Amino acid sequence: MSTRTERARGAKGAPLAAVLAFAMPFTLAATTPPLAAQRTVTVSPSGPLRTITEAVRRASAGDRIIVKAGTYREPTIIVDRPVEIEGVGFPVLDGEGERQIMTIAADDVTVHGLRFVNTGVSYVEDRAALRVAGAHHCTIADNRFDSAFFGIYLAEASDCVVARNELHASGRGEAGSGNGIHMWSSRAITVADNRISGHRDGIYLEFTHESRIRGNVSERNLRYGLHFMYSNDCRYTDNVFRNNGSGVAVMCTKNVTMIGNRFERNWGGAAYGLLLKEITDSRLEGNVFERNTTGLLADGANRLQADSNQFIANGWALKLEASTQDGRFTRNDFIANTFDVVTNNRNITSTFGGNYWDTYKGYDLDRDGTGDVPHWPVRLFSLLAARTEPALVLLRSAFVELLDAAERVLPVLTPDSVNDPRPAMHRISS
Repeated sequence: MSTRTERARGAKGAPLAAVLAFAMPFTLAATTPPLAAQRTVTVSPSGPLRTITEAVRRASAGDRIIVKAGTYREPTIIVDRPVEIEGVGFPVLDGEGERQIMTIAADDVTVHGLRFVNTGVSYVEDRAALRVAGAHHCTIADNRFDSAFFGIYLAEASDCVVARNELHASGRGEAGSGNGIHMWSSRAITVADNRISGHRDGIYLEFTHESRIRGNVSERNLRYGLHFMYSNDCRYTDNVFRNNGSGVAVMCTKNVTMIGNRFERNWGGAAYGLLLKEITDSRLEGNVFERNTTGLLADGANRLQADSNQFIANGWALKLEASTQDGRFTRNDFIANTFDVVTNNRNITSTFGGNYWDTYKGYDLDRDGTGDVPHWPVRLFSLLAARTEPALVLLRSAFVELLDAAERVLPVLTPDSVNDPRPAMHRISS
């Protein structure tokens, strides 16, 4: 978050939701009663009140529940009224490998400072450490989640904030793992500054619209660092997706904006930094694709605007499938990639302009910063390797260099429509 909120609570004890509200892209309703009306209920392992369930039962709307350090083992906690639950010293809520730990079933609930552990794996339910079920204006912040099946699960929720949580799992297979932060049929969710690892998908959205995902680190997840489907009008900024099984997948979605993200070290036979499949009217700007098997795979990504991105040291920097139409790739840097661009279509409608290519062999006689002759980024050998991957063993051979040189002089097989007419002579990014 831009302010980092400095602490989980304000200097005068204002509820966390009120502290966060001004930093969120969506306005959270000021529903918490004035401080004078707020009552504090304290839970501790050795005190008169020893379960969070009982504390919720005794609390009134707007009350604050303080949970002291210790371990709490109790049936699934149902939060059915607007309260703030604050942990002191990260008290442990243990699911004992058998159950969902907490369900938020009321609007305007805040949960922070708790540690959720050991939900156990379920093959018949999407068991979560913390579930928000049909609630609105909730805040889940500064919590820890360890060994959970699903970590935080929002279903039919809206105008909620999920911020600065740490989620760590150790899933060994996709079937026995859930997602770190999972959103289904929700709207206007802000997911910010969380760290997620070891889950099936780090962050997952389905039928979730008008949401903001920013400043998160999602790494070492079994499948995707980020996976979203049918989730229109969302914005993803300044996230890091690193060392995930397949990278990031964006599917069947409209009006996606991805700015300032890093897609790093996603290696494998079917891995990529970012897959765009069946999406329209989306924008990529200022992202870094570094050391991925494939940096960006565009399959049915129509009217894609890709500007000022960096493609560095990838196997395949950019794969354009024939199904991708009317894309525009401008002012991007292509540096130290094995192959910059490959396509399976000789007559693509996507265009390139003003990109920097470290493989460009042209010249700039008028010294205006752009090349005087076009650049054709598709190598003949890249087309052969895309069809017959074992041919990659010849990559550094003299035969391949001769093949590419001949194709540059007399292009016959590489698509003439894939060219940058005015390539940049110098790297665009600093």
